[in-house]
Amino acid sequence: MTGHTSRQQMLWTVLLVWIVALIVSACGQAPAAPAPTTAPAAPAPTTAPAAPAPTTAPAAPQGAPIKVGCSLPLTGAFADTGIWVERGYRQWAEDVNAAGGLLGRPVELIIYDDESKTENAVNLLTRIITVDQVDLLCGGYPGTAAAAQMAVAEKNQMVYVSMGGHMASFSQGFTYVFGAPPLMGQWWYEGLYGWLATLPEAERPKKAAIFTINNPVGGAILEPMPEKLKALGIEIVVNERYDVPLTDAAPLVTKAKAAEADIFFANGFFPDSVQIVKAMRALDYNPKLIAQGVGSIIPAWVQELGTDGYYVFSGTAVHPSLPFEGISRLNDVAKAKYEAPVAPIYFIFGYAWMQALQRGVEGAQSLDQTAIRDWLKSNQMTTVAGTFTFDERGLPPPYNYLTQVIDGKVELIWPPDVRTKDPIYPKPAWGK
Repeated sequence: MTGHTSRQQMLWTVLLVWIVALIVSACGQAPAAPAPTTAPAAPAPTTAPAAPAPTTAPAAPQGAPIKVGCSLPLTGAFADTGIWVERGYRQWAEDVNAAGGLLGRPVELIIYDDESKTENAVNLLTRIITVDQVDLLCGGYPGTAAAAQMAVAEKNQMVYVSMGGHMASFSQGFTYVFGAPPLMGQWWYEGLYGWLATLPEAERPKKAAIFTINNPVGGAILEPMPEKLKALGIEIVVNERYDVPLTDAAPLVTKAKAAEADIFFANGFFPDSVQIVKAMRALDYNPKLIAQGVGSIIPAWVQELGTDGYYVFSGTAVHPSLPFEGISRLNDVAKAKYEAPVAPIYFIFGYAWMQALQRGVEGAQSLDQTAIRDWLKSNQMTTVAGTFTFDERGLPPPYNYLTQVIDGKVELIWPPDVRTKDPIYPKPAWGK
């Protein structure tokens, strides 16, 4: 019995050891099982979707919005232009927010209607700064409103990017104002002067008749003309100012024709310049060259004058055919959103002014106004309007493009590297 029992115990012991060995073996292999699942599987699938492309490209802006405020003429005499500036501002904000915001925060625009009144523009900008307590300012329109608002911005030491109010507004010692780009009457014919200088002297006009609207815009355009024309060998034979509304343009045109002026300057706005061209046609006065101030670069010029509005030269600081990054897309946006054939000039202006402000903020990596100002004054920056540096006044070097109405379109003529059509000169006969 004892031997039998001992053998049984031995068998049970062996069996128990064998079972334990199996269990231990199984337990020892357990950690090996996850290896195939965790090694190749876990990191690869989880990190791939989290790659930068999906998460950083459309990353939503976060935090409190950056408030940007201004007033614009959304009703009143300048509403047709002010609305396009506003659309440029809003397109910029839409694009910035879609790209992740400004400094990672969403942008919120606060835009009031100043009803085309300068006193409203001043009061509203003061309210925007003191009551709305915006982080940044956007510029007003037109030049008279912008010039008045520049003083408010300077008093509050806030960066103000706009068209400005011609040279006088940038000559007051202000340090927080920028024209990016500016609309400078003094520079209006820079492109024309540059192109005329390339013509052989024998082909240049010899006598100029100048008629200028009696307001700050006209005065700014006229200011450099005597010196510039003298340098080109062109004599000024008639130089007169006129008030608006212009009731009869015939006396002006008659004087120019009698003086045998072969280059005619109509330094005015759209309505008065239309009257002048109609009088030129009626009196059969056809100089070699007609140059016009603010008015002939808008679609209404050809709509009103038809072929009589052709071949007129003018100026601009931006254009939908310029080869700058973003222009083509703005043309597409204007076509899709507003059924415009190309981006209107002031749509581009509005977008460019906001881009300049954006460059300053991103360059300074701050909303501190002095830091933004200092960055803009010490760095080169690029917008849909081109590449700029700024002097102590907040102005880029003088420039303006030359345009000419050809076959109903406003074409770029000068400088030659952006030319879209060869200029037509001398001017063909009326009706040609």
